[in-house]
Amino acid sequence: MDDTPDPIDFRRGHGSVLLIACGALAREIVDLIELNAWSHLDVTCLPAKLHHTPEQIPEAIRQKIRSNKALYTKIYVLYGDCGTGGMLDKVLAEEGNIERIEGPHCFSFFAGNEAFASRAEDDLTTFFLTDYFCRHFDKFVWQALGLDRRADMAEFVFGNYRKIVYMPQIEDPALMEKAKEIADRLGLDFEHRFAGYGDMEQFMRNVEETSPATS
Repeated sequence: MDDTPDPIDFRRGHGSVLLIACGALAREIVDLIELNAWSHLDVTCLPAKLHHTPEQIPEAIRQKIRSNKALYTKIYVLYGDCGTGGMLDKVLAEEGNIERIEGPHCFSFFAGNEAFASRAEDDLTTFFLTDYFCRHFDKFVWQALGLDRRADMAEFVFGNYRKIVYMPQIEDPALMEKAKEIADRLGLDFEHRFAGYGDMEQFMRNVEETSPATS
């Protein structure tokens, strides 16, 4: 499986609008920009590993905003609340009412926020995988939680889950097999729900279509 680091910058300095995004979304964001030939959007990403310390996300984004504000006509944030307990939205308001994509996390806006919310009760004991989290599960989850050293702790970590739901952004047979292997490894039921790019694609499309051209 591809285990390359999160891309950090894409087309920096060419567009009029900057997207500040989670590194777990970088590949999908770049794919959408290239697929649709969107010319106004630049992207800079924070490391996906910040999800292990969500209290650090708001200030990290604040610094990204402040270091780029003079370079762009508009800045948008491609993060859900992501466990910040509302602190991310507080920072975005303080920094000039910066708009972010709606949703509590990427699983929600990839699935579609309304659709995800409608299944919330049934999914209480579900562990979700997107393509990124499937591709990087061993490093981002298994090794990060020390399960490569203490596999017997998997029951303690995942014991309250009943199933894995894999919500891919693209059809990739290798990732499908990886998702099934993860479910088997954890002793969880497996469910596949194709998500695509969900609400993120429409959010980016709206940003592109309303963006001023560069001078």
